[in-house]
Amino acid sequence: MCQVGEDYREPVPKDPPPPPRPGHEQQKCMKWCVKCKKGAPVLVIRAGDAFCRDCFKAYYVHKFRAVLGKNRLIFPGEKVLLAWSGGPSSSSMLWQVLEGLSRESAKQLRFVPGVVYVDEGAACGRNPEDRAETLAEVQSILRSTGLPWHGVALEEVFGLPQSVLRHFSQEPAMGDGAYKEAVDGFIQQQQGLGTEGARDSPSLSPGLEQLSWPSPHNPQSPARPHTAAETEALSRLFNSVRTLTAKEELLQTLRTHLILHVARTHGYSKVMTGDSCTRLAIKLLTNLALGRGAFLAWDTGFADERHGDVVVVRPMREHMLKEVAFYNHLFAIPTVLTPAIDTKAPEKASIHRLMEAFVLQLQAQFPSTVSTVYRTSEKLVKAPRAGRAASPSRPCCLLCLCMLDVDSAGLHPGRWGGGRWGALVMPWLGVGADSGHVLVSGELCTWGWEAGGLGCWSSSPGVPRPFLPTPFHAPPAQSLLTDSATAFGAQSTTALSLRQAPALQTQAKEPTVPCCSPGLCEDRGCCRGTRPSEREDLQACVIEQLCYSCRVNMKDLPSLDPLPPYILTEAQLRNHRAQAMQEIQEFLIEDSEDEVETGQS
Repeated sequence: MCQVGEDYREPVPKDPPPPPRPGHEQQKCMKWCVKCKKGAPVLVIRAGDAFCRDCFKAYYVHKFRAVLGKNRLIFPGEKVLLAWSGGPSSSSMLWQVLEGLSRESAKQLRFVPGVVYVDEGAACGRNPEDRAETLAEVQSILRSTGLPWHGVALEEVFGLPQSVLRHFSQEPAMGDGAYKEAVDGFIQQQQGLGTEGARDSPSLSPGLEQLSWPSPHNPQSPARPHTAAETEALSRLFNSVRTLTAKEELLQTLRTHLILHVARTHGYSKVMTGDSCTRLAIKLLTNLALGRGAFLAWDTGFADERHGDVVVVRPMREHMLKEVAFYNHLFAIPTVLTPAIDTKAPEKASIHRLMEAFVLQLQAQFPSTVSTVYRTSEKLVKAPRAGRAASPSRPCCLLCLCMLDVDSAGLHPGRWGGGRWGALVMPWLGVGADSGHVLVSGELCTWGWEAGGLGCWSSSPGVPRPFLPTPFHAPPAQSLLTDSATAFGAQSTTALSLRQAPALQTQAKEPTVPCCSPGLCEDRGCCRGTRPSEREDLQACVIEQLCYSCRVNMKDLPSLDPLPPYILTEAQLRNHRAQAMQEIQEFLIEDSEDEVETGQS
């Protein structure tokens, strides 16, 4: 019976209670696979998602097939080039394609694949012995796949044609009805061929060999061996770049050009890359920091149609890096790990490394970080700029091949004696503007167009105008590369040194483009006679044809001489075409609005 004043509390223990074991409650719920409820789990993808080996494989394969089936961009019998770097994601993609081609697969893949490997050892500073050892391992793996493969070295960019930088129109996209008709026709063709193809290659579905499939025993051999001069020229190019950020962007650009050339040379209409969900989330934030916000839908979306005739697809964009690592470990997927250009670099060495460290550290604390950023990228729409979409010859960037995001319509070529001077002056003062403010010797001044020239006067009261005599002439091309914020139209308070230049010559001599890169013409000496003024003209010509992000990256390249010759030659050709178009513009007869509407109807 209870009594008043009686104390029922237990004595306080001397030692604190032992802490609970981490994940003890979750381990009780993860006794069985979350999918089949029977198998023992071998891995945990997310909190509460424990999979056995078989269910994880089915889940992984389904995500890969669902991405391809949902978009329906790859038609039966179409040649697809797999860009394989030897890393975890691209290796997993390659083995997914091999399993999809096997006869044991429930839903067989119906395209004709090939593999390309790009050796980047020279750009990363690897010695020839290590590169030869890596290439031997790469060839062993690619031969075991039985697919046609193409091995190219990054040095081959010095032999690329100018056509790599041109946009080729493609046929209009076909709808779902055309896709179904193509699938039905392909199935009927397979049934008519019978088992004739199975005797040649039992691992592949019958009928694929009839679609110009190279023999597995005689794959395409690697491309021509690179010369020592090309290796030296490539090393000189990357050694001349000041920052690691610009080096990584340049490496990605040259790699894309090389893969695009291989695809066009061998008749591939699609290129598959192994960009995972984690890598695309990092890439989205990195490109935002690099000023590529206008191209995020192309850089991170499933399909990238910027090249026209060759479409880049990313079927691994639904897979996290954690899932890729588990799959490669459980099913022994062979990989080739080689040092990259940013290997052993600190976190703050480049924007790419900084964003990668930021996203991965945030993902460790908040597991939904990557998926949130990735879902945001899915909502981006590829909307071309007004007035640019309908033009087949729209201006595109000389390096990344995206549509230019820097206006050239606001230039005043007539006031500066041609588009070359207009391209120098207008990005320096403000793209597409007719007036603005600059700092001259520490004093705020206003500039604007007056009497056929550019006038600059003091903003302070009581100071007569013009503060500086007119006409104002363009600064040297090197000033374009000194301050990226001022050179590309952004607001800046950097003090500008304005001075009157000599009068422009009525007829300027055309810039001379070096016929080849330094290091490749030492015997002939054909590039040694380039004058400084001609090099400045060439710099201005190249910068005029770059997007904002590529202009910022080119700021870290002191000279354009080490660039591959196809880039410089294409820049000169575009400049000549623009000048010729400007000269004949007044003689062209434009269609009236009624004629345009009649043609469209």
